[in-house]
Order: sequence, then C-alpha cells, then structure tokens
Amino acid sequence: MKTKPVLISAKSAFTLIEILVVISIMIILVGIVGINVLNKPGEARVTAAKAQIEIFKTALQIYYTEQGRYPSQEQGLEALIEKPTRGPVTSHYPKGGYLDTRTLPLDPWDHEYVYLIPGRQGERIEIISYGNDGEPGGTEWAADISSSDVSLF
Repeated sequence: MKTKPVLISAKSAFTLIEILVVISIMIILVGIVGINVLNKPGEARVTAAKAQIEIFKTALQIYYTEQGRYPSQEQGLEALIEKPTRGPVTSHYPKGGYLDTRTLPLDPWDHEYVYLIPGRQGERIEIISYGNDGEPGGTEWAADISSSDVSLF
C-alpha cells in the first residue's frame, strides 16, 4: 500500500500575531476573573457567618421549645452543646445537645460569636459576629453580622 505524502500549506498554520492575540485575550480574561475571585473569600465568610447564625437561631428555638426558656447570658451558646451547670439547670437535657458538634463553632474569622439576652434592640435573643476585625461596628468585611438582620430563608 502506497501512501501519498501530505502537503501542508503555509495558510493552514497560525501566524505568530494570531497566537499573540489569543494569548492576550486569555490574559485579559484571567485578570478579570482573578480580580472577581479575590473578592469572593470575604463574601463567602459573610455568608458562612450568616448561615451559622441561622443554625444557632434554630437550635435556640428548639432549646426554648423543650426547656421553656432560652439559655441565660451566663450559660451562653455553650448551652447548645453541653448541659448547663450554672444558672437555671435543666432536668431533661438531650444526650447529644442541640448542635451536631462537641465544640462551639467560631465565626469564619476565628472569633467567638456573641450571645445577648435580651438583644440590643429589645429582641428576645441576639447572636453577633463582629466580622473580620472582631470589634463592634465596622464596614464591609469588618461589619457586624447580627441575628436581627440575618434571614437566609
């Protein structure tokens, strides 16, 4: 069997200018996507804090339903993971607690959540993350995230 040699014409290959244009377009697109992705970690942490606060709110509602009251300020959110030993002690605390964890989660910036009873604006309870700076107040990623303002659903 004889095969015919295949001739490649100069017109079927990419020119250097075409390759450079494609690379330039790719660099521009990567730059745009890269800038947008760099802003997402802050958004993701805020969303995670809001979700965690919603979980706390749900667990506190179950606690309230079963115990007839919320944990005291002194007992704090720890009352959701282990039976309180100070303040009003409950007689029928569930074996596994009210959260699926044995340690109290920290906010996405590794700060403790703040539990207030009553809340700052008269709410029955309030759970707060002080954002990435861990201090009250702030803007953008350092802004406070409060259960009074959080509603994911």
